Amino acid sequence: MLIPADLAANCRKTREGTAWLEALPNVVQELTARWSLEVEAPYDSLDVTASWVAPVGLPDGAPAVLKVGLPHMEAHHEADGLRFWDGDPTVYLLDGDSGLNALLLERCTPGTPLRNETDDQQDVVIASLLRRLWQRTSPGHPFRPLSTMLSVWSDETRAQEDAWPDATLVGEGLDLFEELAQGGQERVLLATDLHAGNVLRAEREPWLVIDPKPFVGDPAYDATQHLFNCLPRMLTDPHETIRRFASLLDIAADRVRLWMFARAAAEPRDVWCDERWRLATILAP
Repeated sequence: MLIPADLAANCRKTREGTAWLEALPNVVQELTARWSLEVEAPYDSLDVTASWVAPVGLPDGAPAVLKVGLPHMEAHHEADGLRFWDGDPTVYLLDGDSGLNALLLERCTPGTPLRNETDDQQDVVIASLLRRLWQRTSPGHPFRPLSTMLSVWSDETRAQEDAWPDATLVGEGLDLFEELAQGGQERVLLATDLHAGNVLRAEREPWLVIDPKPFVGDPAYDATQHLFNCLPRMLTDPHETIRRFASLLDIAADRVRLWMFARAAAEPRDVWCDERWRLATILAP
């Protein structure tokens, strides 16, 4: 069975990932038989590092996608999120197996990513999709608060203290994680990982969202992933880039800027003196 090289390399970084990788062929074989799928070669790109994803044919010939994910904290409720949004504006969840961390998904055709479009077009489309995704949840929902993810990140960052370039700046970012997660009045379901690589051209709608990582929290946070994927613009003209995108989202630019600083300064990483750290020094309050 074909396994993308970047996915295999990422899995081999941990014992848990290595075990998942070794079990993957049997998992795909089991799902293929259970759902009577015709499986094609898996997608392979720089984005394919945490899931094995392949186009498949359903028994009636309809196209779909099989996704088997490497279990990780951020994506724990992806299937629940897809059920909640129910195709508006995400891909449809056709079936799933939570025990195997597997999803059978609507296939986007032609499936070209939004990142192929101009920066201005990306901003407009991402903003439109985010405003549709931001819905209030009902009592008894399964989704975790955004503070849960930020707490995990904070613990990982504190464990990297010896590598911090500037303890004061990192400390300010950690403080803001807690302050921003608790502040603000609006709480909606967030995608948390929406950027132009996770938006695909489709037929049912012009663009559909894939790979949501749902948490409940401040909508201003959800502006950050797209902006981090626009680092050249952010490093050249960060305040205007934030202002324009926040305006499209109808949210406070100052709050987006604080979230951007907090993530740039205090999010855990393998290499600390990177472009995100440079951005943190530019956006520092």
